[in-house]
Amino acid sequence: MELGSIFLILALLVPTILFIASPLLDRSKSPVSSTDQDLSALLARRDQVISTIQELDEDYTLGKIPADNYPQQRSALLFSGADILRQIDTLQVSTSQVPAEDRMEEAIQRQQLVPETTPTVVKRNGNAVPPVPDDELEQKIASRRRELSEKAAGFCPKCGRPVHASDRFCPKCGAALV
Repeated sequence: MELGSIFLILALLVPTILFIASPLLDRSKSPVSSTDQDLSALLARRDQVISTIQELDEDYTLGKIPADNYPQQRSALLFSGADILRQIDTLQVSTSQVPAEDRMEEAIQRQQLVPETTPTVVKRNGNAVPPVPDDELEQKIASRRRELSEKAAGFCPKCGRPVHASDRFCPKCGAALV
């Protein structure tokens, strides 16, 4: 190799090595304190409890959880969440005078995944009934299906196939119906 190419390689290699090694050489950054780690773990547990309560509420509205078990499970989760909030309060300086249980309910309401404008689930005989279609295309499809499910209004004069009252032409032969 030529001497110029060796200097070029060293000129690129030395800054690259210094850049990669700089986190190891920089001791000025202090590690995360145990209080911050505990606080982070508590916040993660709080979010987990909130999502569990939301899932429990959804399962109850869908009829997956019996009505006699739901209040006990929800109150146990709320108690656990309130306990976590109390632990968070001891680690943080909190100026809030609102009880932990109320703050837990507020946190659940704030993190609702489903908007309030969604239709509620209607139940008949324990089964969920689909909501009325609000899309114009879905309404047209539903009305067309109702029309097709009508009883025959007569027979085609040309081929004899049954036709509906709403038909203007025979679906089989295409003859105009009067």
